[in-house]
Amino acid sequence: MPECGPEIPFSDLRADAYHWLTVYEAAFYPDKLDLAIVRYEPVLERFSELVEGADSSPDLLRRIMAEPAALRRDLLKLFARYVSPTTKTELLKKKENTEATIRHLGDEFRPLPIVRDKLQQRPAVDEAIIAILDEHSNRGRSGYQLTEDFFLWFEAEFTAAKWTIQGPRGAGRDLNLPDILPGFEKDMPVDFAISDAAGTLRAIGFARYDTDRGGSQEDDRISGNADKLSALMSFNRSRDLPIGILYLNDGLGLTLGSMWRDYGEIERIGEGIALVTTLKMAQAGRVSLAWLGS
Repeated sequence: MPECGPEIPFSDLRADAYHWLTVYEAAFYPDKLDLAIVRYEPVLERFSELVEGADSSPDLLRRIMAEPAALRRDLLKLFARYVSPTTKTELLKKKENTEATIRHLGDEFRPLPIVRDKLQQRPAVDEAIIAILDEHSNRGRSGYQLTEDFFLWFEAEFTAAKWTIQGPRGAGRDLNLPDILPGFEKDMPVDFAISDAAGTLRAIGFARYDTDRGGSQEDDRISGNADKLSALMSFNRSRDLPIGILYLNDGLGLTLGSMWRDYGEIERIGEGIALVTTLKMAQAGRVSLAWLGS
C-alpha cells in the first residue's frame, strides 16, 4: 500500500490517485425512474390544475407562490421549463421577489394558452420531464455520506483518547467559526470542528465530494479555500495558536483539471497547519493525533 502520512505532500500522491478515492454508488437509468414517478406525478397533476385555473402566466406564478414551500420548489422547476426557461428557480423561489420578477421579466413569459396546449400534448405521466426534474435529486448526497463516514471513522479511532468532532452529518446548518472560536470575527461556515480531550479546538474542516469539477467552479473553490486558509493563518499568528485546517476532499472530480495540483498548493501555502486528505488517506494514517495535536 502506498504511504500517505501527513509528512507527504498531497501533490505527491497524485500518481496513486485512484487508489485513494472513494466512489459512492449512483443509481442507473432507468432503474430509479419508478421512484421518481412516485415523487413527481402529484407535482405534475398540481401544476396542470394551476395552469387550468390561472388567468395568465404571471397569475400562474402568483398561484404557485401560494403553495406550500416543499411543493412550491418543484412547481417552480416546471414553471421555469414550461413558461420561463430564462428565469431559473433560484431567482423565482423568493416570494418577496415575485412581483419584481413579473414586472421585469413577465414580458418574456410564454403566454398561458400556449402553455396549456403544450401541457395537454404531453402524457399525464410524462417520464421525460420527470427524468429531468429528478436529475439532480441526489445532489449533495455523496457529500453527506462522505461526512458521515469520516465522522464514524474519527469517533471509532479517537474516542478512546477523548477527542471529539462536531458538525452537521447531513443537510443541517454548518458551524460558524466565530461561534466556536472566541475572537474570530469573520463569518466562516465550517463542516466540522475537532477538539482535544480538554475541549480545546484543534482543527476545523471542510468536506467536499466531487463527481466532476472544472472551469469557473474549480477556480471559485480554490479561491475560497485560499481565503479561508489566509484568514485562519492570520488569526493563529495574532493569538499564537496552532489551529489546523483539514480539507476532506474525495471523488473522481479530484482527478479532473488542476484540482489535485491546486489542493497541493493550498497545503503548501498552509505551512503545516493545512492538510488535504481523502477518506481512505485519513483511514491509512494521514489524519492522526500527532498532526491534530501539533
